[in-house]
Amino acid sequence: MTIKYGFLSTHPPTRCGLATFNSALAAHLGRSDAAVGIVRVAAHGDDLTPGAEVVHTWIAGAPAGWRDSAEALNGFDIAVVQHEYGIYPGHDGGEVLSVLRRLTVPSLVVLHTVLSHPTPNQKSLLEQIVAAAGAVVTITRTAHDRLLDGYTVDAAKISVIPHGASDYAGPSNLRHPQAHLLTWGLLGPGKGIEWALRGLARLRDLRPAPVYTVAGRTHPKVAELHGEEYRAELHKLGAILGIAHQVRYASAYLDDGELGSLIRSADVVVLPYDSTEQVTSGVLVEAVAARIPVVATTFPHAVELLTDGPGLLVPHKNPAALATAVRRILTEPALATTLRDRSGHAEPALRWPAVAQRYHELAATLVADRHLTTVAGK
Repeated sequence: MTIKYGFLSTHPPTRCGLATFNSALAAHLGRSDAAVGIVRVAAHGDDLTPGAEVVHTWIAGAPAGWRDSAEALNGFDIAVVQHEYGIYPGHDGGEVLSVLRRLTVPSLVVLHTVLSHPTPNQKSLLEQIVAAAGAVVTITRTAHDRLLDGYTVDAAKISVIPHGASDYAGPSNLRHPQAHLLTWGLLGPGKGIEWALRGLARLRDLRPAPVYTVAGRTHPKVAELHGEEYRAELHKLGAILGIAHQVRYASAYLDDGELGSLIRSADVVVLPYDSTEQVTSGVLVEAVAARIPVVATTFPHAVELLTDGPGLLVPHKNPAALATAVRRILTEPALATTLRDRSGHAEPALRWPAVAQRYHELAATLVADRHLTTVAGK
C-alpha cells in the first residue's frame, strides 16, 4: 500500500534527539515510494530555512499555530506525531492535543517520554493524547508497561517498536594507540560526564592509559540559559583529576559519515546518565547496533537493553563501579567478544529499514481501517 505520510515534529536543521529520530524515520519510510511531508515545530531563534520535505513550519507563539499545522497534516493519509513534553506550545506542550483533535486523518503518536511520576497535568495530557490517537507507539517495553500501569489508557492502541539505528558497524578509519572510550550526544547537566571523568582517573594504571572522547554540542536550551558553564566545569574537573590530556571534547557537528567512523573507533561507549526516568536513548541503540560494548548507568532503557545483553550496568553517580566495568571490558578479551556477539543478535531488529517497515505496517492498518469505515458509512 502506498501511503502519504505527514509528520509533526522538530526536524533538522534543529539539532535534538527528536529531530534526528523523525528525520531518519521519514527518510526510510520515503524509500518505499511513499510520499513524505514534514510539519516542523520550531522555536524562536531556530534556523527556519525549510528543507525540501517541510510543508509547513509551526513557530512557537504563532496564534492558533496548531490549527494551521492540523490542516497541513490533513493533506496526507496519516499523521505521525512525535511526542515529548515541552516541544509544543502550551502548558507541558498541550497544544499538540488541539492538533490531534482537529485531524480528519488517522494519527500515530510516538511517545518518547513516559514519566513514572508525572504531574497531574502531565498525566492527564498524556491520557488525552492516547485517547485522541489512532495508535500509539512506545520505543521500549519499559515505557509500554509504565504507560499501562500508571495511566488510564486503551491497551489495544499501544505497540512497541524499537528506536532505529544507522549502519555504523564495521571497521573505522580512525586509529587510537590507546583504548578509546566514547560518549556522544547533546551535552548538558544530567549527562553524568563528571562521573565518567572520575572513573577515567581510576584507570590511569592501565598501560597505555585510555583516552576519552566526549562528542557533541551543548544542548541549545542549556546554552541559551547557561552558556558553556557545564563544559567549562568538566574541563576544570579534568585538570583537577590530572586527566585533561586524556580527554578530547569534540563540539563540532558531525555528519553521518564522521559520526559512524567515531563510533566504530570506540572500544567502549560510556553512558553515565544521571536520569532514572529515561526510557529512550538513541545513543544507546546506535552503540548496540554498531556492536560496541556499552557501560551505562541503570536508566530504564539501558536496563531493558543491556541486562544479560551487550553491555554492563553500573549504579548512578558511582565512578568506582564505572571504572571497574570499563576495566573488565578492556582487560578481559573474552568478555568484550561476548558483549559484541550479543549485540549481533539484537542488531537486525534495530536497523532503520526493519523499524520503518513496522511503522509502515501499523500505518497501513490504520489507513485501511479508515477506508473501510468511510466506505461503510456511504
